[in-house]
Amino acid sequence: MVLSQQRKDNIKDVIKKSLRSKLQNYKPQSNEMPFHFRLLGRDRMALFSFIQSLNTTFGTSIFEPIAIALASPRFAKVTAQYVVGSTIFDNCQRQVTNIINGLTINPKSDKANELILLKSALSGKTNKLKPAKVDLFLETAEGEQYLFDLKTAKPNKGDFQKYKQTLLEWAGIAYTKDKNAKVNTLIAIPYNPYEPQPYQRWTMAGMLDLQNELMVADDFWDFLGGVGTYQELLECFEQAGIELRPEMDTYFARFTQ
Repeated sequence: MVLSQQRKDNIKDVIKKSLRSKLQNYKPQSNEMPFHFRLLGRDRMALFSFIQSLNTTFGTSIFEPIAIALASPRFAKVTAQYVVGSTIFDNCQRQVTNIINGLTINPKSDKANELILLKSALSGKTNKLKPAKVDLFLETAEGEQYLFDLKTAKPNKGDFQKYKQTLLEWAGIAYTKDKNAKVNTLIAIPYNPYEPQPYQRWTMAGMLDLQNELMVADDFWDFLGGVGTYQELLECFEQAGIELRPEMDTYFARFTQ
């Protein structure tokens, strides 16, 4: 067992608190759907609407606080919605553009080499940017930083270039603050919708260095909490769901009228 019972209970509390908060603030769609209501029932339609609403905020309302709870005992600094900074060297920003342009022609990312290129361009004036926020920021006792951007399980192909630019800019901003920073910038995808098959969104291969810029499902959660965390986390969700079911049933029963 990776997680102690106390930590499991804490994670279940985080899940239940987040879901209860979502229920308290949830406002069902007011659209009249007479055919749907008569075919499926207002309660099922209300639940469907709630699930859709929940999906759009799952990252910030549930995944982020759970990630904080898992990572806090293992990392020296753990912060959600961390502001990396708002300035970058002009030459470094230009280097980011050069890397992106190169990858559109020859999509074969090598993150280690890209970071070397960014470090070699820490000169010129500093440009002001919109403050860059990281979904999850971790720092080890040795000062190594991990900056995560949490994404949905099935990102659009057209977004990969934008993701890559964000990861490179985060690194450039971090180096502008401290040229000796040990920084890792990554995309985290909380679960694999293709299980038990491998994650299939490999169209991002080339634009992203899959070994150094992407963590999916157990890779991500086990990194935060230790090997085996992912499976125990799924158990926490299942148990929290069982405990919340009476409250959920009571809540959506209101829509049967």
